[in-house]
Amino acid sequence: MTRLLTILCLLTILTACKSETKDQTTEAETASEEKKELTTAEKIAKAHGFDNWKNVNEIKFTFNVDRGENHFERSWTWNPKIDNVRLVSKKDTINFNRKSMDSVSMKTDRAFINDKFWMLIPFQLVWDEGTTFSEAIKEITPISKTELNKITLTYGNEGGYTPGDAYDIYYDDDYIIKEWVFREGNSKEPSMTTTFENHEDFNGIKIAKDHKMAEGNFNLYFSNITVK
Repeated sequence: MTRLLTILCLLTILTACKSETKDQTTEAETASEEKKELTTAEKIAKAHGFDNWKNVNEIKFTFNVDRGENHFERSWTWNPKIDNVRLVSKKDTINFNRKSMDSVSMKTDRAFINDKFWMLIPFQLVWDEGTTFSEAIKEITPISKTELNKITLTYGNEGGYTPGDAYDIYYDDDYIIKEWVFREGNSKEPSMTTTFENHEDFNGIKIAKDHKMAEGNFNLYFSNITVK
């Protein structure tokens, strides 16, 4: 009888130890997943508030371009959860849903993609498919002539409105974008180079409101921004 009790006690201890070991292993695996290293693209998106994007129901903004004496603007309202888009310009007011588009809305969507890309490029880094990223390096920036981190984003040759384009993205040690170089069709020579400045927080979404060229006669900027 005493021997039987001893065996039962040993079995209970072994079972408890096995259960505890399994629990500890599960916790270790979970912790390992949580500590998984983010990619550079994910770190840039996160630094600009990507974790808060899931809470955004509506974003409004006006896309402006001043080139010398000329001014251009168009205003957008986007409901990302249902993908409704509204354009207001001097010529038109157009409403469409990006999941169901005709030839007119596709033309408008092309403009929307362009304007949204300028404003939300930190998020496009993780949203867009068919892209490749270079390894991060240190390099002197083309406008401010300061040393920053740089990665190159390249789009595939198929899909999207402008396949094959490349962007050299310069960001600081906090992963905030400061400048970029657009190279159409992944050409060696820059097609456009601008700053990212005047960052402002809108309900947890950090947006660079101004994009200027070195020459000083160009400013692409965003106004009337609201994020709900």
